[in-house]
Amino acid sequence: MSEVLESYAQGSWFTPTDEGTPLADANTGETVARISARGPDPAAMITHAREVGGPAVRALTFHQRANILKEVAKHLMEHKEEFYALSHRTGANKRDTAVDVDGGFGTLFSLSSKGRRELPNSTVILDGGLEPLGKEGTFAAQHVYTSRPGVAVQINAFNFPVWGMLEKLAPAFLAGLPSIVKPADQAAYLTVAVFRRIIESGLMPEGSLQLLTGTHEGLVENLGPQDILGFTGSAATGTILRGHPNVVDGGVQLNVEADSLNCSILGPDVAVEDPEFDLFVKQVVTEMTVKAGQKCTAIRRVLVPEAMAEAVTEALSERLSKVVVGAADDPEARMGPLAALEQRDRLRASVKALRASSDLVFGDPDTVEVHGDADAESGAFVSPLLLRARPGAQEPHDVEPFGPVSTVIAYSSVGEAVELAARGRGSLVGSLVTRDEDTAREIVLGAAPWHGRILVLNRDDAKESTGHGSPMPVLVHGGPGRAGGGEELGGVRGVKHHMQRTAVQGTPDVLTSITGHWTTGSRRDVGEVHPFRKDLSQLRIGDTISSAERTVSRADIDHFAEFTGDTFYAHTDEEAAAANPLFGGIVAHGYLVVSIAAGLFVDPAPGPVLANFGVDHLRFLTPVKEGETIKVTLTAKQITPRTNADYGEVRWDAVVTNTENEPVATYDVLTLVDKGGN
Repeated sequence: MSEVLESYAQGSWFTPTDEGTPLADANTGETVARISARGPDPAAMITHAREVGGPAVRALTFHQRANILKEVAKHLMEHKEEFYALSHRTGANKRDTAVDVDGGFGTLFSLSSKGRRELPNSTVILDGGLEPLGKEGTFAAQHVYTSRPGVAVQINAFNFPVWGMLEKLAPAFLAGLPSIVKPADQAAYLTVAVFRRIIESGLMPEGSLQLLTGTHEGLVENLGPQDILGFTGSAATGTILRGHPNVVDGGVQLNVEADSLNCSILGPDVAVEDPEFDLFVKQVVTEMTVKAGQKCTAIRRVLVPEAMAEAVTEALSERLSKVVVGAADDPEARMGPLAALEQRDRLRASVKALRASSDLVFGDPDTVEVHGDADAESGAFVSPLLLRARPGAQEPHDVEPFGPVSTVIAYSSVGEAVELAARGRGSLVGSLVTRDEDTAREIVLGAAPWHGRILVLNRDDAKESTGHGSPMPVLVHGGPGRAGGGEELGGVRGVKHHMQRTAVQGTPDVLTSITGHWTTGSRRDVGEVHPFRKDLSQLRIGDTISSAERTVSRADIDHFAEFTGDTFYAHTDEEAAAANPLFGGIVAHGYLVVSIAAGLFVDPAPGPVLANFGVDHLRFLTPVKEGETIKVTLTAKQITPRTNADYGEVRWDAVVTNTENEPVATYDVLTLVDKGGN
């Protein structure tokens, strides 16, 4: 008898005592594993996550969490072949497996990179700039993101047992939340295998990651206002979860990413002989056959100009006729089976509903020719199916066939194309194939409110395009309405989605203390030691240099103009400069002012400061006229040690003032500084 899948709860593996129910190989119908509804206590798992996992994760900085994700991804990469073999048993061929397994690992790498490069090496994220609230500068506010003292419960779909888990837990972990993963039953054995490798790596803090197989009963019931429930699956189940008392009245934050009736639109400018026509047809067929159409992002509705409907239908049918269906490990098969026989039954029912207003133009839902030794009945095989909607058809906008099924729908105008796209009542993704920029603008702006992502494809971006159905870790994955209204991924956006944004009000010194980021108006420490002589272990937020003064002469301005070639009239033509109401005479170049400022604050000798790597937020506020005197105040604003490096980043607040102590330029100086402390 096949083994019963285990759960991982409270730091140990839990084995059910009953035999469970069988999980079948999608290709052969043979039992791969068994799954039991008798799992560990969900309430105890949630408590363990909150009391053990949460504090352990929140004690780490964003950079430390990001590095853990990177190491987890590297560890999983070492076991790819093991996961590939199991993935084939779920019905995924080599191409499908790359999307799920490699795509999952790539998401970990991507979120890790985002965390290390775009988040501070601390536990608080600043949202926007300082908001002054008083005239004297003693009262201000700063929006911040902080970690929740809760747990992220993730209920995943069957179609992506690896990527579906990793794309949820990565942003949650970066945000400081422990995760409880609940995989769908059909392919749970692959999720368990990947999860087991993560646990054995020893990289994740205790309690930060738990796994519940078989049932989610008791999970939602024990969640509270600091917890996040993430769900991927059918729109119907998403609706049920929205009505749960703990979501309606208990404050549980629900994120739903639901299957949707995504569309692809062929622009009215495209002719049969254009490269865009082939791109359109190829993309539709690809999205129909990858994962046997079992993707929440698959193209269900093919919107084409009326005059092109026949040509598109014929081209799609011809390409679909070349699709070889067979076992997932058959190298000659382009499309594998559905995940389970139950999925095939549901698909046939959906196709029957669609045929009420659409004609079947390719394939047969009841029969399919399979390649090699595969058995069409014992395996969950189905033919690709193409339908063509009759005028006024409603079912294609309501019925979600979760498999290799698409319906061609004709439109008479660009406005009608936008209206038809919207009739899906909210989608994860839509695509438009056109080379006409005006058409692209009209359709995208009209369809954007109904979509989480829109791809505009043509011959110019096709080579680099990642495709209609590929969620990217750096882009939001979700959509409005029927698609669930939630968001996943999106790089740092996905991390912030799991955190709490709070407006903190107080004195600048209090805000500096809370955020770890120097706030305008806070104390400055002008000591005897130049801050550039301090390494990272010695430097403190607020360390400041107040420079000597320097007069900007006409000779300085003339030399800078000649040396750089910047001979703009305000710096070189007295009469024209005098006529300019902003200047009233010759003024110094803004970059001359910044260059002189650098000479005033830089300590020239070799030392802990290794390099200047940029300037942020540069603004020129007041013109500096010839003969005026300037000085600069430079303050250590943010200190970020880089993990696994001998140096860190220091952000300095720079304010250049004139003789009247008016700011003439403000900006942030970015430097790399030796860590020291040895």
